[in-house]
Amino acid sequence: MNNSITLKDIAKALHLSTSTISKALNDSYEIGEETKKRVMAYAKEHHYVPNRMAKGLKQGKSRSIGVVVCSLDNNVIAQMLDGIDKVSTGKSYQIIIMQSKESQAQEIACIDLLYAGGIDGLLISPACETIDFSYLKALQASGLPVVLFDRLTDQMETHKVGADNFKGAYDATMHLIENGYRRIAHLNTNTNLSISIDRLNGYKAALADQKIEFKTAYLRSCDYTDTNRLNADLEQAIKYYMSLPEPPDAIFTTTDQITTRCVTLLNKLGYHIPGDVALIGFTNTELADAMNPALSTIHQPAFEIGQLAADKLISLIERKHPEEGFETIKLKTQILVRSSSQKN
Repeated sequence: MNNSITLKDIAKALHLSTSTISKALNDSYEIGEETKKRVMAYAKEHHYVPNRMAKGLKQGKSRSIGVVVCSLDNNVIAQMLDGIDKVSTGKSYQIIIMQSKESQAQEIACIDLLYAGGIDGLLISPACETIDFSYLKALQASGLPVVLFDRLTDQMETHKVGADNFKGAYDATMHLIENGYRRIAHLNTNTNLSISIDRLNGYKAALADQKIEFKTAYLRSCDYTDTNRLNADLEQAIKYYMSLPEPPDAIFTTTDQITTRCVTLLNKLGYHIPGDVALIGFTNTELADAMNPALSTIHQPAFEIGQLAADKLISLIERKHPEEGFETIKLKTQILVRSSSQKN
């Protein structure tokens, strides 16, 4: 096996020109199907790996994409990154991943490093601290393609890809109502992120459609940027809820971290799920079935969000004409009903 086989080696072996080999490997319409098959088969058999750097230099590009996320310690983000990686690798781009840890200052530092490294484009899920997007808009104006994913904002004119958080929250709340629950609490994050606002509004809309009064007593928020603080906030919120004259009979939670920790805390505090209080929330954890009880969830199409966001960015990077219009794409969530939200 020769790990350093080149285009010239393939050309010599198949008695073809180097340009023919290059076009065949890039699936050019100029090359016949039989020739493409011969070239692809030989390249695969001899473990040919394209030289990304040489290709990038020829095209005036680094063939690298910067990706900035809030945290890597998150099921949903990990699945989005898998989707980004699949598309990017398939199109011969490498991805460089950095995390903001929900800090706007760290987010800017990450982007500065990526930009200095010559990335061709940026995929970003903004930090919860980021409310001013002038920095990103300035980079975009200088020619850097930027695509937002997961967390979207009206302040940026670009492609945006996320989940339909309003509909996911609406469906979760309606599911609880249809199962006979009326005193439904909502545990959200203490941020102004679009995902948090959309989920709150979806919850409120479902209550309104069923003529159930929205009560501020049933709304609590948590700081989920710090694990220790989150656990304390959640425990305090649950104790508060259950001490009310009319405690909630169900809780709808809005993030991966909040949802999974609620199961543990309710069990720890001696409450039976769903006998004392039902539970459903946003999370993509694969352990939902194994929890006690099995956890009802709103599943986000995270992998698909990552794929589509990467597709959109690469289309901006490789465009030959000015973009005629940007898309905001919100993919459908899926409700997965398990025993934590069903009446005994």
